Amino acid sequence: MQDRFGRSIDYLRISVTDRCDLRCTYCMPQGFHDFEEPKDWLNFDEIERVVAAFARLGTSKIRITGGEPLLRRDLAGLTARLARTAGISDLSLSTNATQLAQHAHALKVAGITRLNVSLDSLCAERIHNITRRDALQSILDGLLVARVAGFQPIKINMVVMAGVNEDEVVDMATFCLRHGFILRLIETMPMGESGRNAGYVDLQPIRLRLQQRFGLIDGAVPGAGPARYLVSPDGKLSIGFITPMSQHFCETCNRVRLSVDGTLYLCLGQEHNFELRPLLRNGISDAELDAAIRAAIEIKPERHEFREHPGKVIRIMSATGG
Repeated sequence: MQDRFGRSIDYLRISVTDRCDLRCTYCMPQGFHDFEEPKDWLNFDEIERVVAAFARLGTSKIRITGGEPLLRRDLAGLTARLARTAGISDLSLSTNATQLAQHAHALKVAGITRLNVSLDSLCAERIHNITRRDALQSILDGLLVARVAGFQPIKINMVVMAGVNEDEVVDMATFCLRHGFILRLIETMPMGESGRNAGYVDLQPIRLRLQQRFGLIDGAVPGAGPARYLVSPDGKLSIGFITPMSQHFCETCNRVRLSVDGTLYLCLGQEHNFELRPLLRNGISDAELDAAIRAAIEIKPERHEFREHPGKVIRIMSATGG
């Protein structure tokens, strides 16, 4: 399945909830309560239908996201169903890991193979300031249980913010080297007021500093995302850089996002969307669903406009899906 710019769309990110037990400053405003009502969430049968349709159209990679996806009841049951879908070869999960220790083994059995874990600092006080919760120990516990459960790879997502945690990137790289995790550094994006006020840091100078510090060379790491990687010559350390602002990757974008209410978002930095929930609940056939998804892909824009129009996207990240 290709869009009108010739990009193959083989990656679907599915938000199973817009709720989260953390309130990260760059993601969700303090006091935010405008969540979707459960009656408007796609149920598991509907999610499975959408995934099957995307698979028929050539999508092979699925990532479960939120909000915090582990807040959705019986997530392991859903992932087991998706893992059995013909054509799906890569099923992964993004999580803040606060609930991971109690769910990791069940998720592994259900078919999740790869994890992305959000961890922006190794300092408990900073984590509290960023997430507005005392969450560091539960995150670390979740990571260790996931490693024992056999997830491979486990990627650490660190959003780098000026005056907040940019001085910790070397410490985080050392932590990931010690535990066998892959580090991914992420530039903030101006999504909603919280994203615009997050303290943007250009990752290009940090990339050069880490390259020199650890003797890194250009490399590749399995995955469907946009990170550009540096690796150590012995392969023990991999650091990815996700740079939507300083060095965007729109020309190779292979993904769309399905929000918890069944809206397909075709670009993080644009408002182009297509609502699937009304069609699913009005008895759409499989052939009609396939055609609807193709029509949605046709309106995927060429690129975001974060730099040109930083105030354009008013929806927050947790409402879109990670």
